[in-house]
Amino acid sequence: CFSNMAFILPPLPYAKNALEPYISSEIVEYHYGKHHAGYVTKLNALTKDTELSSRTLEDLVRNEQGKVFNMAAQVWNHTLYWDCLTPNSHPPSANSEIGKLIIRDFESFSAFQETFTELAANHFGSGWIWLVQDNSGRLSCRCTHDAGNPMTDGYHPLLVIDVWEHSYYTQYHHDRPSYIRSWWNLVNWNYVDERLKRQSKL
Repeated sequence: CFSNMAFILPPLPYAKNALEPYISSEIVEYHYGKHHAGYVTKLNALTKDTELSSRTLEDLVRNEQGKVFNMAAQVWNHTLYWDCLTPNSHPPSANSEIGKLIIRDFESFSAFQETFTELAANHFGSGWIWLVQDNSGRLSCRCTHDAGNPMTDGYHPLLVIDVWEHSYYTQYHHDRPSYIRSWWNLVNWNYVDERLKRQSKL
Protein backbone atom coordinates (compact mmCIF):
# COMPACT_ATOMS: atom_id res chain seq x y z
CA CYS A 1 0.00 0.00 0.00
CA PHE A 2 1.06 3.60 -0.45
CA SER A 3 2.21 5.86 2.38
CA ASN A 4 0.00 8.77 3.39
CA MET A 5 2.95 10.78 4.76
CA ALA A 6 5.80 9.91 2.43
CA PHE A 7 7.57 13.24 2.69
CA ILE A 8 8.71 14.83 5.93
CA LEU A 9 9.99 18.20 7.07
CA PRO A 10 13.70 17.65 7.79
CA PRO A 11 14.86 19.01 11.14
CA LEU A 12 17.00 22.13 11.05
CA PRO A 13 20.71 21.42 11.62
CA TYR A 14 20.81 24.18 14.27
CA ALA A 15 18.54 25.99 16.74
CA LYS A 16 16.01 28.44 15.32
CA ASN A 17 17.86 31.37 16.89
CA ALA A 18 21.33 30.16 15.86
CA LEU A 19 21.52 32.32 12.73
CA GLU A 20 20.98 35.60 14.57
CA PRO A 21 21.67 38.45 14.09
CA TYR A 22 21.90 37.79 10.36
CA ILE A 23 18.62 35.86 10.10
CA SER A 24 16.26 36.30 13.02
CA SER A 25 14.50 33.50 14.88
CA GLU A 26 11.23 35.11 13.78
CA ILE A 27 12.25 34.70 10.13
CA VAL A 28 13.28 31.08 10.69
CA GLU A 29 10.04 30.27 12.50
CA TYR A 30 7.99 31.82 9.71
CA HIS A 31 10.09 30.62 6.76
CA TYR A 32 10.79 27.10 8.02
CA GLY A 33 7.85 26.49 10.32
CA LYS A 34 5.16 27.89 8.02
CA HIS A 35 6.37 28.01 4.40
CA HIS A 36 8.70 25.00 4.24
CA ALA A 37 6.36 22.91 6.38
CA GLY A 38 3.42 24.03 4.27
CA TYR A 39 5.04 22.76 1.07
CA VAL A 40 5.62 19.37 2.74
CA THR A 41 1.96 19.19 3.79
CA LYS A 42 0.73 20.13 0.31
CA LEU A 43 3.07 17.63 -1.38
CA ASN A 44 1.80 14.82 0.85
CA ALA A 45 -1.79 15.80 0.03
CA LEU A 46 -1.04 15.72 -3.71
CA THR A 47 0.72 12.35 -3.62
CA LYS A 48 -1.42 10.56 -1.03
CA ASP A 49 -2.47 7.04 -2.12
CA THR A 50 -0.58 7.31 -5.44
CA GLU A 51 2.63 5.80 -6.75
CA LEU A 52 4.19 9.26 -6.45
CA SER A 53 4.39 8.76 -2.67
CA SER A 54 6.91 5.94 -3.15
CA ARG A 55 9.31 8.03 -5.25
CA THR A 56 12.14 10.18 -3.99
CA LEU A 57 11.84 13.93 -3.72
CA GLU A 58 14.66 14.35 -6.25
CA ASP A 59 12.90 12.07 -8.73
CA LEU A 60 9.73 14.17 -8.48
CA VAL A 61 11.74 17.36 -9.07
CA ARG A 62 13.50 15.90 -12.10
CA ASN A 63 10.49 14.28 -13.75
CA GLU A 64 7.18 15.81 -12.67
CA GLN A 65 5.44 19.01 -13.73
CA GLY A 66 2.66 21.28 -12.50
CA LYS A 67 1.60 21.26 -8.86
CA VAL A 68 3.58 18.15 -7.91
CA PHE A 69 6.78 19.65 -9.32
CA ASN A 70 6.14 22.98 -7.62
CA MET A 71 5.61 21.47 -4.18
CA ALA A 72 8.42 18.89 -4.49
CA ALA A 73 10.88 21.50 -5.74
CA GLN A 74 9.97 23.93 -2.98
CA VAL A 75 10.57 21.23 -0.36
CA TRP A 76 13.89 20.26 -1.99
CA ASN A 77 15.04 23.85 -2.51
CA HIS A 78 14.25 24.89 1.04
CA THR A 79 16.00 21.84 2.50
CA LEU A 80 19.18 22.72 0.61
CA TYR A 81 18.83 26.37 1.64
CA TRP A 82 18.80 25.50 5.36
CA ASP A 83 21.57 22.92 4.99
CA CYS A 84 23.79 25.52 3.31
CA LEU A 85 23.67 27.75 6.41
CA THR A 86 25.59 27.56 9.67
CA PRO A 87 26.23 29.90 12.61
CA ASN A 88 29.92 28.90 12.36
CA SER A 89 30.64 30.07 8.83
CA HIS A 90 34.10 30.75 7.45
CA PRO A 91 35.29 31.23 3.85
CA PRO A 92 36.36 28.10 1.98
CA SER A 93 40.03 27.24 2.16
CA ALA A 94 41.92 27.80 -1.09
CA ASN A 95 43.05 24.17 -0.71
CA SER A 96 39.52 22.77 -0.42
CA GLU A 97 37.90 21.26 -3.50
CA ILE A 98 35.25 23.97 -3.66
CA GLY A 99 37.87 26.67 -3.10
CA LYS A 100 40.03 25.36 -5.93
CA LEU A 101 37.13 25.17 -8.38
CA ILE A 102 35.81 28.62 -7.51
CA ILE A 103 39.23 30.10 -8.24
CA ARG A 104 39.54 28.05 -11.44
CA ASP A 105 36.12 29.00 -12.80
CA PHE A 106 35.64 32.53 -11.43
CA GLU A 107 39.33 33.56 -11.11
CA SER A 108 38.87 34.57 -7.46
CA PHE A 109 36.51 34.07 -4.54
CA SER A 110 35.64 37.78 -4.54
CA ALA A 111 34.75 37.61 -8.25
CA PHE A 112 32.44 34.67 -7.54
CA GLN A 113 30.80 36.54 -4.66
CA GLU A 114 30.28 39.60 -6.84
CA THR A 115 28.67 37.56 -9.63
CA PHE A 116 26.40 35.64 -7.25
CA THR A 117 25.43 38.76 -5.28
CA GLU A 118 24.58 40.72 -8.42
CA LEU A 119 22.31 37.94 -9.67
CA ALA A 120 20.58 37.69 -6.29
CA ALA A 121 20.10 41.44 -5.89
CA ASN A 122 18.78 41.97 -9.41
CA HIS A 123 16.61 38.86 -9.73
CA PHE A 124 13.10 40.01 -10.65
CA GLY A 125 10.35 38.59 -8.49
CA SER A 126 10.52 35.33 -6.55
CA GLY A 127 13.14 32.67 -7.04
CA TRP A 128 16.52 31.21 -6.21
CA ILE A 129 20.17 31.87 -7.06
CA TRP A 130 22.43 28.84 -7.28
CA LEU A 131 26.05 27.80 -7.48
CA VAL A 132 25.95 24.71 -9.68
CA GLN A 133 28.29 22.23 -11.33
CA ASP A 134 27.68 20.95 -14.85
CA ASN A 135 28.48 17.48 -16.18
CA SER A 136 31.94 18.61 -17.30
CA GLY A 137 32.76 19.73 -13.75
CA ARG A 138 32.57 23.47 -14.38
CA LEU A 139 30.97 25.77 -11.82
CA SER A 140 28.55 28.57 -12.68
CA CYS A 141 25.87 30.74 -11.09
CA ARG A 142 22.31 30.33 -12.25
CA CYS A 143 18.90 31.86 -11.48
CA THR A 144 15.56 30.09 -11.33
CA HIS A 145 12.13 31.64 -10.93
CA ASP A 146 9.41 30.54 -8.52
CA ALA A 147 10.03 26.85 -7.65
CA GLY A 148 12.58 26.31 -10.42
CA ASN A 149 15.46 23.93 -9.79
CA PRO A 150 18.61 23.58 -11.97
CA MET A 151 18.49 19.77 -11.76
CA THR A 152 15.82 19.94 -14.47
CA ASP A 153 18.50 21.37 -16.78
CA GLY A 154 21.10 18.77 -15.86
CA TYR A 155 23.04 20.78 -13.26
CA HIS A 156 24.13 19.66 -9.80
CA PRO A 157 23.20 22.28 -7.16
CA LEU A 158 25.88 23.06 -4.59
CA LEU A 159 24.67 26.26 -2.90
CA VAL A 160 21.48 28.30 -2.97
CA ILE A 161 19.99 31.51 -1.64
CA ASP A 162 16.24 32.00 -1.44
CA VAL A 163 15.17 35.42 -2.73
CA TRP A 164 11.44 34.96 -2.23
CA GLU A 165 10.32 37.84 -0.01
CA HIS A 166 9.16 35.48 2.74
CA SER A 167 12.83 34.59 3.34
CA TYR A 168 13.75 38.08 4.51
CA TYR A 169 10.85 40.56 4.49
CA THR A 170 9.92 40.62 8.20
CA GLN A 171 13.53 41.47 9.07
CA TYR A 172 14.87 43.36 6.04
CA HIS A 173 11.62 44.60 4.44
CA HIS A 174 12.41 45.71 0.85
CA ASP A 175 16.17 45.78 1.45
CA ARG A 176 17.12 42.56 -0.32
CA PRO A 177 20.80 43.62 -0.72
CA SER A 178 21.21 43.80 3.08
CA TYR A 179 19.71 40.31 3.42
CA ILE A 180 22.18 39.02 0.83
CA ARG A 181 25.14 40.63 2.61
CA SER A 182 24.00 39.05 5.87
CA TRP A 183 23.50 35.67 4.21
CA TRP A 184 27.17 35.52 3.19
CA ASN A 185 28.05 35.45 6.90
CA LEU A 186 26.18 32.17 7.29
CA VAL A 187 27.24 30.04 4.30
CA ASN A 188 28.27 26.53 5.33
CA TRP A 189 31.24 26.01 3.02
CA ASN A 190 32.08 22.67 4.61
CA TYR A 191 28.67 21.39 3.54
CA VAL A 192 29.07 22.84 0.03
CA ASP A 193 32.46 21.12 -0.23
CA GLU A 194 30.91 17.82 0.89
CA ARG A 195 28.21 18.11 -1.80
CA LEU A 196 30.91 18.72 -4.40
CA LYS A 197 32.90 15.68 -3.26
CA ARG A 198 29.81 13.44 -3.30
CA GLN A 199 29.02 14.57 -6.83
CA SER A 200 32.57 13.81 -8.02
CA LYS A 201 32.14 10.19 -6.86
CA LEU A 202 29.01 9.61 -8.94
